[in-house]
Amino acid sequence: MTAKIVNHILVVEDEQDTALFLKTLLEEHGYHVTLAKDGGQAHSAFVMHKPDFVILDLIMPQESGFEICERMKQKESHTPILIVTAIDSSDSRQLATRVGADGYLLKPFDPAELLELIKEISNDLWEREHLTPSSNLSDERIHFLCRCGKKLKVRRKHRGRTMTCPACNEALVVPLHD
Repeated sequence: MTAKIVNHILVVEDEQDTALFLKTLLEEHGYHVTLAKDGGQAHSAFVMHKPDFVILDLIMPQESGFEICERMKQKESHTPILIVTAIDSSDSRQLATRVGADGYLLKPFDPAELLELIKEISNDLWEREHLTPSSNLSDERIHFLCRCGKKLKVRRKHRGRTMTCPACNEALVVPLHD
C-alpha cells in the first residue's frame, strides 16, 4: 500500500554526504526525492512540491528541526514527518512528539529500518486519516457488490484494502465510501 501513499519524499538534512546517501537510497527504492539543507529551503519545498513524506534532521542551521516540524505540521498535519537525528535523549523524543513528529530514528541507522519506518508511519497515518477511528463503527459492516454480482459484507476498517471475491476469485478494492 505504501508505494501508492508515498511517492515524493522531502529530505531536510544539512550534511551533504548524509543527504546524498538518503537521496540515493530512497531513489533506488522508487521514491522521488527533493533535498533541502535548511529551514528556508525546507519550507519552500514543502509548499511548492507538497511531499508525501518528510525526513528531517534536528540540528539545522538558523532554525531547529523542531521548529521546522512544527511549522510543517501547522500547514499540513496529515503529512508524515520522521525525525532522523544523532540526539538520543528522552527530552528530545518528547519534544519531537509535541511538535507533531510521527517517528524518531537515531543516526547511524540501518537503511532497511528507515525504509520500514517510512512504510509503517505512512500506513498508520493513512489509516488514522481515512478509516473511522470509532471502535463502535469499526464493528459495523459495509455492503457492496463484486462485478460478478456477489453481495459482499466486510467491516468498515477494511475500507480501501484489497480482497478476493469468494465467488469469482477476482481481486477487488473495498470501497472507501458507501
